[in-house]
Amino acid sequence: MTPGIALEQRTHTRINARLCGEPIELAPGWAQVALALTPEMAADDRGLVHGGFVFGLADYAAMLAINHPNVVLGACEMRFLKPVRVSDTLVAWARLDAEQGKKRFVKVDVRRGEEVVATATCTCFVPDRHVLDPAPSS
Repeated sequence: MTPGIALEQRTHTRINARLCGEPIELAPGWAQVALALTPEMAADDRGLVHGGFVFGLADYAAMLAINHPNVVLGACEMRFLKPVRVSDTLVAWARLDAEQGKKRFVKVDVRRGEEVVATATCTCFVPDRHVLDPAPSS
C-alpha cells in the first residue's frame, strides 16, 4: 500500500497519472493528488500550462474524495488564481463538504507548495448504476 493511502481506490482506476495526477493520500471524504506539469501541457512557448490540466487534476481529486465506483462530475466552479508553468508540481487537496441524497459537494484547493493556485467547488453524483449501463427495463 502506498504511504498515505488509507483506502483502496474504488473509482477512476484507469486514469493516466501523467495527465491527471497520482494519488498521494486517500481517506474517507479526503484525497490528495499530485501532478507534475510537463512540456506537453504547455499552451505557449513560455511554458504556461493550459488550465484544462489543472481542472483535470481538481476533478480527479474530487472523484477520489468520494471514492465510489459510480461517481461522476455534474458541475464544477473553478477559479484560477495564479498561472502555472511547465516543471511546477501541483497538489490538489479535496474534501467532501456535504451530501444531499445522491449529490456530493467537494471543495478542492490546488497548491504549488503552500501557494493556492486554483480552487474548485464540485457537485458530484453517485448514481445507483454506472452512467454507461443501460436503464433497467420496466
